[in-house]
Amino acid sequence: MGVHALYTAATGMNAQMKQLEVTANNVANLSTHGFKRDRVNFADLFYRHHHLVGAAGPNGTVRPTGVHFGNGVDVVSTQKLFEAGGIVITENDLDLAIEGAENVFFKVRTPDGTTAFTRAGNFTLDGEGRVVTPGGDVLLPEVALPQETFSMEVSPDGRFSVIEREGDDPTELAQLSLARFGNPSGLKPIGRNLFVRTEAAGEEVTVTPGTAGNGRIKSGALEASNVNAISELIRMIQGQRAYEINSNVIETADEAMQIANNLRG
Repeated sequence: MGVHALYTAATGMNAQMKQLEVTANNVANLSTHGFKRDRVNFADLFYRHHHLVGAAGPNGTVRPTGVHFGNGVDVVSTQKLFEAGGIVITENDLDLAIEGAENVFFKVRTPDGTTAFTRAGNFTLDGEGRVVTPGGDVLLPEVALPQETFSMEVSPDGRFSVIEREGDDPTELAQLSLARFGNPSGLKPIGRNLFVRTEAAGEEVTVTPGTAGNGRIKSGALEASNVNAISELIRMIQGQRAYEINSNVIETADEAMQIANNLRG
């Protein structure tokens, strides 16, 4: 029986180590615009059943409880949580934040042609005047600013307008659209603040900002990470304590087996 305790506690140590890895990644991205924190989901492993609950007991009775020994814990998933982060004012016209909706995303095209999605709106211009991410991913639909642009603005409903010369009237260039998913946690993170669609996310639905339930665009601002430093610190301390306790269980089980072996001698 002591061997089972060793293996069970080992699964606990392994699970808490994975929890620490996720917490470390959350903390590392405290200042990453548009970052969404991860949560570890645990589940208990299969059980060894010595007496089944509900089975026939002595004298024809039904057992109200059974004898079941668990075999530890496993990480069943790491889940992205898409609560909105705070809005940080930057006064940069190309910084865009999505307000009022957590399951809509900017749509971009990566250099290899992949369609990806992001909540990080820290856009800039490439050599052709196109609006791109810092990694060179092109915002979709494409928006290209004229070479001689005096100023630009993006309205809450996603219309890009520019003034080419001081005193001119604004000229509308493009209408920004967003992508919406029924289950954003089903998106696959690929790094660089980007996600790609999987079957678990559901179908991509193209929506217009400013319409009901689809958020609005705030120009000159960015969405901050939704990581709460205090919560992550508490989670880290809890994980550390759980890891230590599981380690103590292994030491205790090992000592118990040594005592049993000595008694046999």
